[in-house]
Amino acid sequence: MAVNLPLYSRPLYSAYDVVVVGARAAGASTAMLLARAGLSVLVLDRGRYGLDTLSTHALMRGGVARLARWGVLPALRAAGTPPISSVTFHYEADAVSVDVRPGDGVDALCAPRRTVLDPALVDAAVRSGAEVRYGFEVTALDIDVEGRVAGVRARSRRGPDVAVRAGLVIGADGVRSAVARLAGSVVRHRARNTGAYVYGYWSGVTTRGYEWAYRPSAAAGLIPTNDGRVCVFAGSSPARVGRGGREVIGALLAEASPGFAARVAAGTVHGVVRTFTGRPGHLRQACGPGWALVGDAGSWKDPISSSGLSDALRDAELLAGAVVADALGDFEAERDRRTRPLLDLADRVAGYRWDATEIRALVRAMSDAMRDDVSERPRSPENAVRR
Repeated sequence: MAVNLPLYSRPLYSAYDVVVVGARAAGASTAMLLARAGLSVLVLDRGRYGLDTLSTHALMRGGVARLARWGVLPALRAAGTPPISSVTFHYEADAVSVDVRPGDGVDALCAPRRTVLDPALVDAAVRSGAEVRYGFEVTALDIDVEGRVAGVRARSRRGPDVAVRAGLVIGADGVRSAVARLAGSVVRHRARNTGAYVYGYWSGVTTRGYEWAYRPSAAAGLIPTNDGRVCVFAGSSPARVGRGGREVIGALLAEASPGFAARVAAGTVHGVVRTFTGRPGHLRQACGPGWALVGDAGSWKDPISSSGLSDALRDAELLAGAVVADALGDFEAERDRRTRPLLDLADRVAGYRWDATEIRALVRAMSDAMRDDVSERPRSPENAVRR
């Protein structure tokens, strides 16, 4: 259910401790955690409540563990998000299955549709005391005499433009982040390679949990999600994927895994097959005077890692903890330390120049990097004392 009144329907406070730009997974999570810690938080988003977005939406253990810890996981399960109890890696000669072991508050993984996950996090943010307003596009940052970001200006779709003061402005507005651009955030590191991916939703496709397939020059995945559907993706180099479409995803599935191709052919596609044409991974400067970035706005890696959502939730927790502890300067170093290993591994996989032996080692290293992140518990903003 939509829990937020539009901004024009009631007065807006002129000042907040924090303004978060973007109400997707990273922004809503950050807002929720900061509001729980007692800060006044406003979230502005140019879209609409519950709007879908391009995503593989597979959550890894770290992401599920955080949702469980925050009390959001029950809402996802109530929405019919299927539990994932195993992960299978298909290679040329054989397949390797790994069962999900209970631990860290996790007894199964899950891959909620973004039409389920994002609203659940927004609802949790509002229940925690954050204000979330849709239909506002941030067009400028207000800068004080000392050069510090001190607020935002936003264009409204249905009412007057607004100016809001804030002690901190957080950009959670995606890879094309307006906050990053307006604040002058620089790219600290850029990956060399990028893959391209075609994906869609099918019903009637049998799966055993998450399933990934890798063969030289192609990869594919089957991800069970809501409404009895499976997110099917296939990828390769941008030159091979081109503009994508049904024929391309069929050909790449057959190349990556003939078994996948047969199972998908027996199912029914729902909606359009969409194409991600590629974008090199990056790490942007994460913060500056009066501003910070979280989620894809600050850190982006090739989708072949399937860790983007889980990393967004992790970075939301890292950032919120740093803000509440008055240690924002530590956030970038900690984010980079946790992000860089997996970003570099995803960069190598996204080059699609590996052989059967090398891809096994790369996939194993990516799994290890994700497992290491789960074992490290960041400071909790909910338990910190506001200074």
